[in-house]
Amino acid sequence: EAEIRGMDPGQRLSARQARTAPLVAAFGEWLQLQCRRVSMKSRLGEKLAYIHRHWDGLQTFLRDGRVEIDSNCVENLIRPIALTRKNTLFAGHDEGGRSWARIASLIATAKINGIEPFAYLKATLEAVAAGHPQARIDDLLPWNFMPSS
Repeated sequence: EAEIRGMDPGQRLSARQARTAPLVAAFGEWLQLQCRRVSMKSRLGEKLAYIHRHWDGLQTFLRDGRVEIDSNCVENLIRPIALTRKNTLFAGHDEGGRSWARIASLIATAKINGIEPFAYLKATLEAVAAGHPQARIDDLLPWNFMPSS
């Protein structure tokens, strides 16, 4: 994966099909064998069963060159959101902490989506105050935000 990182999805998919797919197939056969040999009630058996249950999802990167093999990029993006939410534990009041966590999550999500947080929050609060329908709340999420010119 290090060799193909940054390439276009088609090239990544070709490289994965040629090099990685046979390794994954061999691992799948080994997994099947181990699932038959190890008691599913043991700790190892539980872990093997977990991998087996998620086998199709684990192979998504072999079918779509856009998909990363790991979730490191996403984890690095959401880490500040999680840390901010955790820091609200010290807000002094439970409801105040929950409110701040919600706002901080919206701000961080706006940033991740390339949206200026103040403009997003201002427009969203104005829409809510103007009676935006609750059934269409998804329209107000950061990735659906269309800044006015």
